[in-house]
Amino acid sequence: MNNDVKKETEMSEQEILAGLKEQNRLRTEKLNALKAKGKSPYLQTKYPVTITADEIHASFDEYENKDVVIAGRITSWRDMGKANFIDLRDGSGRIQVYVKRDDIGEDEFDEFKTWDLGDIVGLTGFVFRTRRGEISVHAKELSLLAKSLHPLPEKHKGLRDKEERYRKRYLDLIANPEVKNVFIARSAILKELRAFLDSRGFLEVDTPVLHTLEIGAAARPFITRHNALDIPMFLRIETELYLKRLIAGGFDKVYEVGRIFRNEGMDSTHNPEFTSIELYQAYTDYFGMMDLIEEMYRHLCNKIIGSDTLTYKGVEIALGKPWARMTMREAVEKYTGKTGLKGMELIELFEECVEPNLIQPTIIYDYPVDNSPLAKRKKDDPDFTERFEFFINTWEFGNAFSELNDPQDQRERFTKQVAEKIAQGANAEVDEDYILALEYGLPPTGGLGLGLDRLVMLLTDSPSIRDVLLFPTMRPHGS
Repeated sequence: MNNDVKKETEMSEQEILAGLKEQNRLRTEKLNALKAKGKSPYLQTKYPVTITADEIHASFDEYENKDVVIAGRITSWRDMGKANFIDLRDGSGRIQVYVKRDDIGEDEFDEFKTWDLGDIVGLTGFVFRTRRGEISVHAKELSLLAKSLHPLPEKHKGLRDKEERYRKRYLDLIANPEVKNVFIARSAILKELRAFLDSRGFLEVDTPVLHTLEIGAAARPFITRHNALDIPMFLRIETELYLKRLIAGGFDKVYEVGRIFRNEGMDSTHNPEFTSIELYQAYTDYFGMMDLIEEMYRHLCNKIIGSDTLTYKGVEIALGKPWARMTMREAVEKYTGKTGLKGMELIELFEECVEPNLIQPTIIYDYPVDNSPLAKRKKDDPDFTERFEFFINTWEFGNAFSELNDPQDQRERFTKQVAEKIAQGANAEVDEDYILALEYGLPPTGGLGLGLDRLVMLLTDSPSIRDVLLFPTMRPHGS
């Protein structure tokens, strides 16, 4: 047994309480007193809630003077002696509750007065409007459903430290309930995105998260081990190769909302685990994907914001206007005056001189083959591929190809990619099974991948990817 655990289990209740902070100690003593009387709040397994706070506010005329059953967390308390007002917050919002000693009984009132801010309670009462006009519930019965052993963050100062907010999202949601709106919007965005693709005949599928080989792609994987098979396994860095296997197998349109894991750095637009949407359509090309992505973003913007124009950090973004489309060479020439470049020289100049200027939605297409191992070469210029990325607010939001379906060309590129990775001291293998799928025949196919998290940032005006992830990756506290 760990010495720290052993030491704690051997401590008396008094010693444990003495080691707690004052507020924590007082609340724990209250809980222990309730348990000693057989009144532990944790004995309650359910509570017959009939309505939410927002429903009472929205339909006051319907519920006035009628009994309701509500439950939630106490977030404020105004003590007026024999009558008290508390604010109760549930998943929908806040409602004021009036608690009077003569209505609930003296013993029950005395016990109620020992409760604390943060406690979760349930109550029965009737709906009314106070003399000041506030819609409220007049309590008739009260139950303690869970004890908060820690005080809530101070009302006016709140929970301000961003690192602490991300690390303790549950506390962030309690202290800053408006944060919930971003995640409600995230759910709505994902729902609309699915509806958009479903309505166009795409089938949602699931593919493996654990892979048996490390492919040659630039992203580094997280490595784990399968004990029963006694082999290393790799958390996926993309969903692409399995989805294209399905196109080879006879599905014409598929997509996946997939959790992706990349063992790389973190910043305001990158998290080691994130959500991508990848989709593949047989018998179309990257121009078909260009039209699809413009239509998709306009649809989402209209559904979520109610307009095809949004404002991000004070900058107006016109998603509804036709998006600019330039080849990478044209973009580099426009912003640098240099012509005729190709390969890594073109890519590096694009990243340095062009990307910072791409504020309005812009599609950049025809990428060098050097960094496009899965895209089909252009017929008239084999140094370039039928690939595009689209940019908004200088960020790359997604990546699309006319998919490479020549198994011999694919093997050549995979082999080169793997050799480069091994030369850098990393492991990698050619995905022979994927090449075998191509050898059976992959029809001409358009493919598209986009990051959900950046899309949510854009549509919710959020400055960091951590603001749109409920539990972003964080360094352990104190390390």
